Amino acid sequence: MKVLKLSAQGLPQSWISLEQAVLHYAADEVRWEVGQEVAVFHGGHNALTGEQSVITVNSIIGTKGMPGINPFDLQPSLTNSKLFVRDRNVCAYCGDLLHESELTREHIIPVAQRGQNHWMNVVTACKSCNHRKSNRTPEQAGMPLLYTPYIPSLWEDFILRNRRILSDQMEFLIAHVPKTSRLLL
Repeated sequence: MKVLKLSAQGLPQSWISLEQAVLHYAADEVRWEVGQEVAVFHGGHNALTGEQSVITVNSIIGTKGMPGINPFDLQPSLTNSKLFVRDRNVCAYCGDLLHESELTREHIIPVAQRGQNHWMNVVTACKSCNHRKSNRTPEQAGMPLLYTPYIPSLWEDFILRNRRILSDQMEFLIAHVPKTSRLLL
């Protein structure tokens, strides 16, 4: 299970482990929290009062401090698993919905024609369509795209990188994705 760590302003920073979240709580770096309680950690006993320390971890925490970089300037890293989720496991050429093991990363402008390996030049394709298109553009191959590529937003990227998102975390993230996001379909 991962905790969604946000900046104090509410911008996603990272997915962190429960142990990392406890360290933020113990260092008094949690400015606010939302979502459900996901874990309770019991510490030692106070020598004077005998009271035991307890830290309750929520699924979403906002931490103190300002991020050192503007998160909107970041471009999400491109991985096959994130690409396939962005494209909902649908081949961009034949429209078939397939299992991840049957999909490939397909370059719209092929690498052989100096196409780049970035979000706006790749789509999900089944192995058969990828092989048939080969080192040609969709126009050259007579295989029009069924959907267009796009660069995921910061919020979409956080959804794309974690497979086990709790319902309250997903609700929080989905509320911030662009209205045109394929993740809303």
